[in-house]
Amino acid sequence: MISEQIRPVEVEARDNYRLWVRFDDGAEGEIDLSHRAGRGVFKIWDTPGVFERVSITSSRSIRWTEDAELCCDAVYLDITDRAPEEVMPGLRSYADA
Repeated sequence: MISEQIRPVEVEARDNYRLWVRFDDGAEGEIDLSHRAGRGVFKIWDTPGVFERVSITSSRSIRWTEDAELCCDAVYLDITDRAPEEVMPGLRSYADA
């Protein structure tokens, strides 16, 4: 898990299943979620207006419903294009063990 200090603070649904997110460390960017649309729990996005109702939970998830949410750590890594080991130093020592 990424440091508890890194939290999504703003999220905005955009056209074509794109999502813009800003984190409290200043990182921000847009990710393309179109590959998830209509699949599994994200089938709910097929209902008009659902994708636009995205929010941030108190547990740092990016969420549409109780079942349809994204891990903010994965979104952060995607937006910043950083390797997990860069933002989660504990992974290095775990992998070396």
